Amino acid sequence: MSVQMGTPATAIRAHEQLFTYWSGLRREGRLPSRADIDPAGFRRLLPGVCLIDVRSNPSDYRVRLAGTGLYGVFGGEITGKRLGEIYTPAAAEYWRAELDKIVATARPGVGYHSLAWRGAAQMTILWLRLPLAADGRKVDMMLGYDSVIGLAGGEAIGGRAA
Repeated sequence: MSVQMGTPATAIRAHEQLFTYWSGLRREGRLPSRADIDPAGFRRLLPGVCLIDVRSNPSDYRVRLAGTGLYGVFGGEITGKRLGEIYTPAAAEYWRAELDKIVATARPGVGYHSLAWRGAAQMTILWLRLPLAADGRKVDMMLGYDSVIGLAGGEAIGGRAA
């Protein structure tokens, strides 16, 4: 995996920065929409940022945009791909369940996921997914940020802000 290194504390600060940006876009309890997002507001995070389209009936998710820092994590370009095209079946099911929770609650999600499915069991993704809604209520997209943390050495990886 060819990605830049940082520290876990830096990865957490990047997540906090994106969450603060997203929170600042909320108005009267309504979710921000994709149209509200200006990448200039979090420019240094862009290599680890993704946008995920929400599909319903049946529930599915498609990566609309993936930052260049994620190429090494996923072994290539994932823009335009659905969960089942990116992950092993077990990893895709993990992500589907996590993303379904965000859609159902219209609340941000944060967690971690092992990269064992990519043959890198010593590494894990520290992820953040923030719901977006064109109508302010029904989640139709998510803004995400991924940091990869090397468990063996304690380093964080994933773009300049990881």
